[in-house]
Amino acid sequence: MRAADDATATRVETIKPSIVEPVPEPAAPPTHDVVLFATVMGLLGFGLVMVYSASAVYATQKFGSATYFLKRDMLWTGLGLCALTVGMRVDFGAYRKWSYAMLIASIGMLAAVLVVGARINGARRWFHFAGVSFQPAELAKLALVIYLAYSLAKKAEKVKSFTVGFVPHMIVCGVMMGLLLKQPDLGTAVILGTTTLLLLFVAGAKISYIFLAFLAAAPVMYQAIVGTPWRMRRMLAFIDPWQFRFDVGYQITESLISVGSGGITGLGLGDGKQKLFFLPEAHTDYVMAIVGEELGLFGIIAVASLFAVLIWRGARAALCARDAFGCYLGFGITAMFGF
Repeated sequence: MRAADDATATRVETIKPSIVEPVPEPAAPPTHDVVLFATVMGLLGFGLVMVYSASAVYATQKFGSATYFLKRDMLWTGLGLCALTVGMRVDFGAYRKWSYAMLIASIGMLAAVLVVGARINGARRWFHFAGVSFQPAELAKLALVIYLAYSLAKKAEKVKSFTVGFVPHMIVCGVMMGLLLKQPDLGTAVILGTTTLLLLFVAGAKISYIFLAFLAAAPVMYQAIVGTPWRMRRMLAFIDPWQFRFDVGYQITESLISVGSGGITGLGLGDGKQKLFFLPEAHTDYVMAIVGEELGLFGIIAVASLFAVLIWRGARAALCARDAFGCYLGFGITAMFGF
């Protein structure tokens, strides 16, 4: 009998550690993405270098200082890095309570810029104050994404409903797009529309609703292009720029000359010729043409690759988010960069 008791005790002691000892939990994923951070820093640094290269001659001629635009870019980059530092330390869940306030403020500013905004090249898109300019469309992008992420996460399965999950979000997006078209800013309006439809798709909205939205938007986009003579001419110039070589297609053809002259390896950093008052706006919308001229195909591929990594890591962060709000927020912000 005692031998049996000893055997039972031995079995209990053998089994006990596997019951009492806690099973180790899997390691938590890192809260900060080093690859994403390095990609953003790479794009910022590369952008500063290329903006200086593209603008030095123009800045010297117009403002008497080759570093005029570089200093302004460094100032905004510094402010952006401060915002990045704060954003990395704030839990994204805190943005929920600001969603409606940011949405209302951004819509208000989109309306106000049409009245008191500065008119530049025929468009009212900027507020100017004390030498500083601000484009409310940039705030509208973030405000719309935060609102959509919050609303879609809150409605959950109701997103599949046409009247509850689809129409309200399209109305909000439509109001913003209408105000942007008044500026006029067709490009940003299209980005807001496509981002909204993408988030609705990710949230589970029916494909038929999204297709219906495309059909409804088609006549509006057609009228916005064909019904506006200068925009129609720009579209024709985009298709065949050489036909409008010294008119509305001048900037496009000069950019093609710039990229073509760079070849595979480029003429060398700082050695581009098109920025010598041949290519208009070389340091803004057309800075990639200077990249192609000075750094060649390799430079173009490097920038495109960095943006590809940015989109990949952004989508990865969205998929790893702890809740639906974070998932939609990640996909929306990434989509803005992608589009």
